[in-house]
Amino acid sequence: MSGETLPSGKSPARRLIVLVPLAAFMLLALLFLFRLFAGDPSHLPSALIGRAAPIADLPPIANLLRDGQPVPGLRPADFIGKVTLVNVWASWCVPCHDEAPLLLKLAADKRFTVAGINYKDQPDNARRFLGRYGNPFAASGADQSGRTAIEWGVYGVPETFVVGRDGKIAYKLVGPISEDNLQKVLLPAIEKAVASR
Repeated sequence: MSGETLPSGKSPARRLIVLVPLAAFMLLALLFLFRLFAGDPSHLPSALIGRAAPIADLPPIANLLRDGQPVPGLRPADFIGKVTLVNVWASWCVPCHDEAPLLLKLAADKRFTVAGINYKDQPDNARRFLGRYGNPFAASGADQSGRTAIEWGVYGVPETFVVGRDGKIAYKLVGPISEDNLQKVLLPAIEKAVASR
């Protein structure tokens, strides 16, 4: 008989109308979860890997001292002939507070230089931040407008780049430096850059 209904009171066509969108939603949710937990979120591809570091001529953070000497800003010449770890940071960035001790530890290694790009920060706040945690930066430029960070392809603060002796970006770490990613990815990238001539 046409129009016959199942015991639940719903026709097969009506049940299908409800189940198809539900199944589609479940598939999309599974795909989303798979992509969310697949891979290392701190390792996003960068179009700048293997290319020259963007020309950055940033002024120094006003009145910033290290060992009693003014800390210079960032210049393009800073990247030629030596391995440089460039960290994009800000005093208002919560994860930057967490990674600060690790940057100090990295700065103790004299095989490379640690430089900073201070992103959209007030000089007083930047100086207080470095006064609290210590200053790992041999040079740190003030990127007040954020334009330099855009040229570096920064997604958000903090980010860290390894620049080789040839002035080319060898590696990019998105997010804060942690003990885990320091050992697993950042130090090996630095070692590789230091070893290459």
